[in-house]
Amino acid sequence: MAESPRKYIYYSIAASIITMFLKTWAWCVTDSVGLLSDALETLVNLSAALFALATLTLALKPADERHAYGHGKAEYFSSGAEGMLILIAAVGIVYASVERFMSPSVPQNLGIGLGIALLSSVVNFATAKIMLKGAKIHDSIILEADAKHLLTDVWTSVGLVAGLGIMLFTPPSWAFIDPLIAIIMAANIVFTGFSLLKKSYSGLMDNALPHDELQVIDSAIRHCSGEDALYHGLRTRKAGSHRFVDFHLLLPGESTITASHDLCNEIEECIKSDLKNCHVTIHVEPKEDAASYDCEEVGGICGSMVRLKEKFGDKE
Repeated sequence: MAESPRKYIYYSIAASIITMFLKTWAWCVTDSVGLLSDALETLVNLSAALFALATLTLALKPADERHAYGHGKAEYFSSGAEGMLILIAAVGIVYASVERFMSPSVPQNLGIGLGIALLSSVVNFATAKIMLKGAKIHDSIILEADAKHLLTDVWTSVGLVAGLGIMLFTPPSWAFIDPLIAIIMAANIVFTGFSLLKKSYSGLMDNALPHDELQVIDSAIRHCSGEDALYHGLRTRKAGSHRFVDFHLLLPGESTITASHDLCNEIEECIKSDLKNCHVTIHVEPKEDAASYDCEEVGGICGSMVRLKEKFGDKE
């Protein structure tokens, strides 16, 4: 049985519970608003992981009568929700920081608290690396988003420890460092949140596949049909880990249905061998018919426009 990507979400949930306990402990020991911000982000991690588990379960469902293209887009709702949760956590951190600026307080037992925070970072780092590997294997935006969020948590925690560590060697008048670091962390968290929202938006809006994948499609068509292959109207999109590709292929009018069908099958298999979870639809048109050259259609890389205009002239 193939490995389920859901197991990586379970790793994230377990890591979030462990680190939430550790960071909350560190905050209670020190009364540091910086460590409080770290603990709040971990709460977001746990909420996001639970939501990711639910949406990934939905995204893995096969296509049905009502969802002919499958349920892959559910993954984008998860990354979008995670981005929103991150932004909400950032607001809470800023609020706590402003209060601390108004009423300065020197954190206590910083050495112990920072040691606990570093331990939680080790847990998050190991989990994120495992999840990034899973994201690559399963081509999952949910796993990638969750892993990158954990890595962001690691680097912010390391920065927090480094910043608060200065307070171990400074007088009480330097208490402002604690809320200042918390605000810097909030800004970093906001950046991560907007990045996830942008990626979610791109997926929901059916952005075309990246240029390198369009080049793979073009190479497959020309490998099977010849370097002078004519095609146009290439449209691509991605839903979760599934890619959808369709285009018009121009062939000699005397080609038989069987020959055209066999060529299309060859092109489809060639594309699928390089792009995982790819669904290809090809519409065949006779290249001798001027009506076949509807080149104004939107799409990615198209057949040679120069040759088309030389053959039939510029209709504009």
